[in-house]
Amino acid sequence: MTSKKILILSSIFIISLSIPLYVFGKKLGIFNPQLKPVSGDWANPAHRVGEKPKTTWTDTTLEAAINKKPLEGKLTTRIGEVIDVSCYLQLGKHGVEHVECAKKCILSGQPVGLLEEDGTVYMLIPEEHHPRRDGKTVLASALAEHVGQIVEVTGTLTNVKGLKTLFIQGFVKKE
Repeated sequence: MTSKKILILSSIFIISLSIPLYVFGKKLGIFNPQLKPVSGDWANPAHRVGEKPKTTWTDTTLEAAINKKPLEGKLTTRIGEVIDVSCYLQLGKHGVEHVECAKKCILSGQPVGLLEEDGTVYMLIPEEHHPRRDGKTVLASALAEHVGQIVEVTGTLTNVKGLKTLFIQGFVKKE
């Protein structure tokens, strides 16, 4: 077989393997897209979570950081469905049919997330370090009330080796 034929066959082989990856990679998006949210849509979220903070990081986070320098963060707003991260990433569950299970999981300490229209998942965490550490935040219980809804979330975005997280200010328990 000539080198020209080998090159042609190799190219055909590589292209035939690449097409499904390109086509299906673009269309994967949300797991089980037939599972619909309770309320809201991508153009009109049902609720708003978190006000735009005055600073990227609060004083308690700065105080807790090594050399008072937390990781880089960026103030941002995202729109997505509030999900129970554990059930979504393990079972693909979300939407109206999963609300009761997700509430139980979230209120039992499972991580809360935001599922964007393209399938990107963000962890949602209270920003204030000391109150969060000391169990004095109510973000999880507040978000449990909006599970399955498409909401607008504002917070400090970090992306550490692909783990996207929104740290949300203002959910410290009132004493």
